[in-house]
Amino acid sequence: MTRKKRRLTLIGVAGGVLALALGLVLYAMNDTIVFFNSPADIQAKNVQPGTRFRLGGLVKQGSVQRTESQQVSFEVMDGQSSILVRYKGLLPDLFREGQGIVAEGVLENPDVFRADTVLAKHDENYMPREVADALRRQGHWQGEGKASQQAQ
Repeated sequence: MTRKKRRLTLIGVAGGVLALALGLVLYAMNDTIVFFNSPADIQAKNVQPGTRFRLGGLVKQGSVQRTESQQVSFEVMDGQSSILVRYKGLLPDLFREGQGIVAEGVLENPDVFRADTVLAKHDENYMPREVADALRRQGHWQGEGKASQQAQ
């Protein structure tokens, strides 16, 4: 075997080993490459109490209850099911009923999730104030979905 063939064989074997290792890593992480789980996912997967993960969904209307010690409880729903979330701390400014959130924490029991962090998601219509003001001055946008109506 010539020197060139040995080098090509070594490169081919190394590439195959790297591809196999990458495939095994991706297979092992198959269930954990999720940004968040919905309440329906938690029930379907039968997640055990004590498991740490991210929970995502909409804050159910009328479910937010606050106490004096910055303790907040609310329900997160996804249209199929809901789960009670307990959180102690300051909530983000965008947090409100009907708004999408992602909470990171631990499942205490099948119906209660204890959150360490709560992130409020803004909708797809979000626009920085400076951009919105510039578009208003140009007459292209008047806020809350009127840009698409004016373009027609």
